[in-house]
Amino acid sequence: MKTHLFIIGSGVAGLTLAVKFAERFPKKKITIVTKGDADESNTKYAQGGVAVVLDEKTDSFQKHIEDTLIAGDGLCDKAVVDMVITEGPKRLKELMVWGAQFDVDKTGNLDLGKEGGHSQYRVVHHKDITGYEIERALLSRVHQLENISLLPHHFAIDLITEHQLKQVSKNITCYGAYVLNQKNGEILTIQAESTVLAAGGIGRVYGHTTNPTIATGDGIAMAYRAKARIKDMEFVQFHPTALYSNQEGSAFLISEAVRGFGAYLRTKNGNRFMLTYDDRAELASRDIVSQCIDNELKKSGESCVYLDCTHLDLEAFKCHFPNIYQTCLENNIDISKNWIPVVPASHYLCGGIEVDAQGKTSITNLFACGECTRTGLHGANRLASNSLLEALVYAHNIYKYHCGNSMIYKEQIIPSWNDDGTNIPKEHIVIKHNLKELQSLMRDYVGIVRSNYRLNKAITHLDVIYKEVEELYRVSKISTTLCELRNMINVAHLIIGQSLNRKENKGGYYNIDNL
Repeated sequence: MKTHLFIIGSGVAGLTLAVKFAERFPKKKITIVTKGDADESNTKYAQGGVAVVLDEKTDSFQKHIEDTLIAGDGLCDKAVVDMVITEGPKRLKELMVWGAQFDVDKTGNLDLGKEGGHSQYRVVHHKDITGYEIERALLSRVHQLENISLLPHHFAIDLITEHQLKQVSKNITCYGAYVLNQKNGEILTIQAESTVLAAGGIGRVYGHTTNPTIATGDGIAMAYRAKARIKDMEFVQFHPTALYSNQEGSAFLISEAVRGFGAYLRTKNGNRFMLTYDDRAELASRDIVSQCIDNELKKSGESCVYLDCTHLDLEAFKCHFPNIYQTCLENNIDISKNWIPVVPASHYLCGGIEVDAQGKTSITNLFACGECTRTGLHGANRLASNSLLEALVYAHNIYKYHCGNSMIYKEQIIPSWNDDGTNIPKEHIVIKHNLKELQSLMRDYVGIVRSNYRLNKAITHLDVIYKEVEELYRVSKISTTLCELRNMINVAHLIIGQSLNRKENKGGYYNIDNL
């Protein structure tokens, strides 16, 4: 299969790029593959919103820039921060033109929220399901454009470069990817002039995460195996307030906007502990709040802390956070009477595939945008609601690059996927066992607070898992679960290795041996 633009991922980054490209180049073919349903992505679960400066009487680009730089703890790229934040209002207006609807106040103006790390009210939202609304609007527009082919339940296995072509070259070029049709098991060879990784985050590497089950770091792992530059993988952001549960797997997110609305964090005995850690209390940045919760749990031996909403206006809370209110009720939590039990959970990766301002990676004809990238915007810690903004801006920048530059592309005879000598694995328990081992290893040894001892132990344990899974991969027919596990192992290796290389604590990275 040949296509002009090949996009891996169907979140806000990938869909925004597809829509822009399709409208500008109606005779060019765009192909999007996504391993889940068309709307399944980290975007769909983004509750907070899009941080943009809309009212310069009460806010300013400079204030938003300063808040971003403070959260990033000295590791942001200032030029990137300036570019993304000043572009924000234009990109938001485009979303609204495409049909995305956001909450308005009594005067008819956009109702702006405030989240941790923000000095002003500037978060545009749709109730507490902003990502869901953006995804709905973008998919609706995608389906109206005839030159876009969206293929759900198609899993990208590996990028095609000189390695698959048995060629030796100093400059690596991407020619497309091998893709598994999960419905019939066929492996497609998709050849493209430009390939874009918009494959989302890595939350499932930790098991306990606010991300959906599809967040297995596939884009980063594929880029890593293709020898693209990967940077800042040590900066895993843990969201401070995921709903506590004894069950493993995806955790329900209690949006940071709830604390912006006035909720308090308390220990089991009622102590409002954030007041003793930071002048901003519950509205400190995520890295600080998560580390403080982690410290309180270690001191007390308890399994969770609590979010107290009992003093808030109940009707206003239900209006702003209907999904959160209903989910709490379904878990026998009446927020007017009961505190919500919460714990930090893996939420967002600030590092990833290194890209320039146009979204170009270190591999020719390979671009990337969204959470799988390291743009320089977030530095050591992402400011709340800057992620959807980043995805919108970088999708636009990749589009602009294609408008002004012709792709230098050499036709290649690409071999079909070769699975000679492989069999359908009979021992699926090997995959399940190693997945649990990996997730447990990452939570216990590579969590919110790290140490050189635990990180070195993690490398030793990960090596055992890696060897067993690679052996299974060599003899097995391709399956999504096996490829996902392989990708998560690659991602874990990058997180651990780059953690050990960081010799100072910054933002979301905290190592007790760096004190």
